[in-house]
Amino acid sequence: MLDNAIASIRNLRVEFQTKDGTVTGVEDVSFDVSPGETVCIVGESGSGKSVSSLSLMRLVEFGGGEIAGGELLFNRREGGVTNLVTSEQEMMKQIRGNEIGMIFQEPMTALNPVFTVGRQLTEGLRIHKNMSKAQAEERALELLRQVRIPEPERRLQQYPHELSGGMRQRVVIAMAMACEPRLLIADEPTTALDVTIQAEILALMDRLKRETGTAVMFITHDMAVVAQMADRVVVMFRGNKVEEGSVEEIFENPKHDYTKALLAAVPKLGEMRGKQYPEPMKLLGVENQKIEPIKGTDEVLLEVQNLTTRFPVKGGLLRRTLSNVHAVEDVSFKVFKGQTLSLVGESGCGKSTAGRSILRLVEPNSGKVEFEGRDVLSFSASQMHKARLDMQMIFQDPFASLNPQMQLLDQVAEPLRNYGLASGSELQDRVAGLFDRVHLPRSFMRRYPHEMSGGQRQRIAIARALALNPKLIVADEAVSALDVSVQAQVLNLMMELQAELGLSFLFISHDMAVVERVSHQVGVMYLGRIVELGPRERVFENPLHAYTQALMKAVPIADPRQRKSEKELNFKPIPSPIHEVGYQPAPSEYLELEPGHFVLTTDSGY
Repeated sequence: MLDNAIASIRNLRVEFQTKDGTVTGVEDVSFDVSPGETVCIVGESGSGKSVSSLSLMRLVEFGGGEIAGGELLFNRREGGVTNLVTSEQEMMKQIRGNEIGMIFQEPMTALNPVFTVGRQLTEGLRIHKNMSKAQAEERALELLRQVRIPEPERRLQQYPHELSGGMRQRVVIAMAMACEPRLLIADEPTTALDVTIQAEILALMDRLKRETGTAVMFITHDMAVVAQMADRVVVMFRGNKVEEGSVEEIFENPKHDYTKALLAAVPKLGEMRGKQYPEPMKLLGVENQKIEPIKGTDEVLLEVQNLTTRFPVKGGLLRRTLSNVHAVEDVSFKVFKGQTLSLVGESGCGKSTAGRSILRLVEPNSGKVEFEGRDVLSFSASQMHKARLDMQMIFQDPFASLNPQMQLLDQVAEPLRNYGLASGSELQDRVAGLFDRVHLPRSFMRRYPHEMSGGQRQRIAIARALALNPKLIVADEAVSALDVSVQAQVLNLMMELQAELGLSFLFISHDMAVVERVSHQVGVMYLGRIVELGPRERVFENPLHAYTQALMKAVPIADPRQRKSEKELNFKPIPSPIHEVGYQPAPSEYLELEPGHFVLTTDSGY
């Protein structure tokens, strides 16, 4: 073990028992993490990067894994080195949360839905630090302020489901930092976050690391985040470590073919400069890839006018409506046939609600949604059922949108059965064709969702959305939780399908580099309104609204020499979208500053 290393993983081997026999999750992996150092572990889902971290916490055993070999040496706070492999579970309870903090990937599953945020934040402090209730609450407030959560006093009283994804993730980070651990394991902590919040959280973790000397083991598949955060990088592939080096070495002189492929698949902001139309990405190892720009048509498929969606906030004994969340406020745009319009913005800006309102998965308060000239909002339930043949949605969390008890064959076949479009062997054939289309082996048809990686689940969700040959697909953060190379393949797949089938996408995302790659038009949303709308090249090359400019500045670039400092990221706190019942906001008014490029002139609050 290195003299000063906080944790040292030596020849780790982890095995899982499955019905098909023993599967090796990690094989012969070794690396160290020193105080004040960030070691990024990168690789695709299924490469063993999370298994390594769960082993260090000895949580892998609760997931059916077994540490079959190797040592996990940990330098304790009061001195002395412990091999965690042989430690009793009682001792592990002392170490977990107190000396090793962990930020999990899925904030909703890392938080307990039945306890308030305050109770979950104070629990660890009271157990490990013997604080009184009042002291623990004071510290909890301080932690929420550190992770930049607005209205922290109110948040302590709320439950996890009342917070947006970005907020929940910040609460999880605050919980992990609560006891000032010596080692912080962050497992994809910013995967589902917005660019600005991600930039803040990365800067926050970096600052906490410098101030407290905490060692950070950062697991991610986002190469831009690696470039921003890492001191050293460990590249994992299929359970093995294939390369390790300083962040500059890995980015500027990758040795292993896999690392090269990984870097080639990263969409980089600015690489679409001067190109008018989206085009698929060039992937390493994919021979004779035809790359044609996707022009689309100028025929309007979907027109949204003055769409407004609000959610009531109820309270008191009689559960009266006290105020409203103004989720979508006076939004108008058009989606053309065979083209992609992207809505970008931070979590809570209303982009997902706008997508759901169009499909009437939430009912809008007012406005007009015309699909092929017919007003969707006036449809009866049976007309809406029929209209959904043409309008499908891919959700952000593929695990939540799949039924855990059904085989994948049945899940993809379900829309076809629902609409009576196929049965028997024809149904099997069509589903098999859809599996081919999203590049999944047909043998997977008999599997269940939990037997798939995140990227594979997302492809199932895409296959299911394609089953009915829709004209419009609303893709809500459809690639945000995927690995880089899988993301590149899924984006290319979506673009191929668009070119082939003339599909239109309403693409909802917070990843600016992805949006730049796939969009014809871009609408930037902030606090429920579109603040800027126009052709992708104009919005990216000439952002005119202050918020769009801040958003562009926050995007991490996959180059360790172009790191963002915390000083550059001066985000204003987002005002609350909740207003009194009678509040009437001003209508959205726009100036057309370039042909088709509109900027909001009404006060947007930014």
